[in-house]
Amino acid sequence: MSVEDGAYLTCSDNEQDEHSTCSEHEHSEHCSSMRYSQPESGFGETMSSDFNLTDKVFSHDSHLESQFEDLLEVENIEVPSPEESFEDCQYTNCHHDNTIDWDEGSICGCPDCLGRLRIERIITANKSTMCPDEAPYVLMCEICEELLENQLQKTEKDSKKKEVTLKKQVKDLKEENEKQQKIIQQNLQLGPEAKIEATMQHEITRLTSENLDLRESNDKNQDQIRKLKKMLKTYAKRLKDGEAAEIAAEMDKDDTKSSEDNVAHVKHRERNYMGMLEYRKEDEQALIKNLIMDLKPRVAVGLLPGLPAYVLFMCVRHTDYVNDDEKVRGLLTNTINGIKKCVKKHHSDVERVTLWLTNTCRLLHTLKQYSGEKAFQADNSPRQNEHCLRNFDLSEYRQVFSDLAVWIYQTMIKQMQESVQQMIVPAVLEHEAIAGLTASKPSGMRGRSSSNANELEEKELSLDSLMKVMNKYSQILAQHAVDPELVKQIFRQLYYFVASGALNNLLLRKDMCNWSKGMQIRYNLSHLEQWLRDNKLGESGALSALEPITQASQLLQARKTDADVDSICEMCSKLTTPQIVKILNLYTPVDEFEERVPVSFIRKIQKKLQGRQEADNTLLMDTKYTFPVTFPFNPSSIAMETIDVPEQLHLGFLNRH
Repeated sequence: MSVEDGAYLTCSDNEQDEHSTCSEHEHSEHCSSMRYSQPESGFGETMSSDFNLTDKVFSHDSHLESQFEDLLEVENIEVPSPEESFEDCQYTNCHHDNTIDWDEGSICGCPDCLGRLRIERIITANKSTMCPDEAPYVLMCEICEELLENQLQKTEKDSKKKEVTLKKQVKDLKEENEKQQKIIQQNLQLGPEAKIEATMQHEITRLTSENLDLRESNDKNQDQIRKLKKMLKTYAKRLKDGEAAEIAAEMDKDDTKSSEDNVAHVKHRERNYMGMLEYRKEDEQALIKNLIMDLKPRVAVGLLPGLPAYVLFMCVRHTDYVNDDEKVRGLLTNTINGIKKCVKKHHSDVERVTLWLTNTCRLLHTLKQYSGEKAFQADNSPRQNEHCLRNFDLSEYRQVFSDLAVWIYQTMIKQMQESVQQMIVPAVLEHEAIAGLTASKPSGMRGRSSSNANELEEKELSLDSLMKVMNKYSQILAQHAVDPELVKQIFRQLYYFVASGALNNLLLRKDMCNWSKGMQIRYNLSHLEQWLRDNKLGESGALSALEPITQASQLLQARKTDADVDSICEMCSKLTTPQIVKILNLYTPVDEFEERVPVSFIRKIQKKLQGRQEADNTLLMDTKYTFPVTFPFNPSSIAMETIDVPEQLHLGFLNRH
């Protein structure tokens, strides 16, 4: 090849091996003679330019080699020798099947060894004899590019993570900024008192949120500590040396200390109190306002259950102690009027009404417990007996507070019934929990029973909505520590309302009187029954209150032949004769294979039921019927002298004795 074409050749591998022992100068001269075909004369300038081109290529090779080594060092990649690569090969049978001795020039055939061999050849290759088009040169460039690409991807990944974190921080700051802007706008539109209340409400919400987060974090830390302590105990038991006993003893000591830290600290009283609160006559209205009218349920939940009742009775005890008849009469009268006014004002707030039902009952029980009557002193401690009233007989006021509690109870039941009323029919009658059971509709009613997707969705949610309301009421009653016996009466009344409303609707809807609907209704009622058992209300009488609608669903499912007359009459003990006959007349077969109820069968049922003595023989149930409510005596073990009046009640004008 001519020099003018700018071509050059490299030494072959055999020639490189042949000249490996020669000096650097000799090797250079030999390679030069092999690279170029020397002309006999001329071409001096051309050869000079070719030598310059060759030097540039070699310098470029050296630069790439240094970059390659730097990248290997940055990426923490060590290039092992072929023998080390062979030893570290992941193929356990590599030296049996794929290799022969390295000294003989053979290589391993597995991917790991081939990859390492490629890098080894690049490192050990003589760059001065390497052409830019040769495979090792190209391979070195590819590996450099790959390493650079990996480093770039890693940098991009880290940048994306930082970007996501910063975006989240910006979003949180924007939300907080919007909240602050809303508060500022609201404060600009409100009066001075409303501004203070809104600001305090915002601070309370913020502090409550922070407190919950801290509690959650504290609970997690406590759980982690307990787990670690258990692990340490386990390891201590496994130790064989004499330190095992010492470690176990130390762990027990730590557990004892931690348990003592978790127990609420008892405040030592500097003086012996008599469990009385003194107030001035002119502070009576402030006492009623702050303790009754302005007390919010969310504040009362964090206090001692029944604390307002205890505070009022401690004031009564002081008037009894000083024998001030006019003062005690004014206090009790204003208390009754204040509770009535508060309940009337907030009658739609179930939680507020529950709060004062609890405190009215507690005040009633306390008046009995400290009346001095032996019938109410059986569970008192000697110290509690010393706190009994000495000068006043308040038995007449006990009856007034009992009547007040009945009125509050009826107000609460009425509000609960109003909130539940719209859910009864969708939850009990229309909710189809068993899929596919009501696919076949009674003949002649297919068009009436059709509904759109939104109505179906509401039906699916109706039973869950009813259960959520029940859970909500149960939680409110538990938070305000309503007497357990009173809770049972509340849910018995509520379940009676559900049963009566469902049965009355069933008696007026022919499309509901078939076998498949009976099955669906019974399944829906089973959820209400199970809820009672889960909340330990199975013995409350609420299950018996559901029996009318339960027996109606069973009647729809029962076989209706002449042989079943006696069993049907026994099964429907909570249904009146008109109700049984009405359901049988409304019964409609779901398909052509089922027959209607024969008239002769209905007449036999009527004849059988004639001998039943029924106090009520009406068709529809009375949804306004109310069970008589009672307030069983429930004494308290709390000693009056241990009760403190918290600052959030704003009763600083009371003097403790």
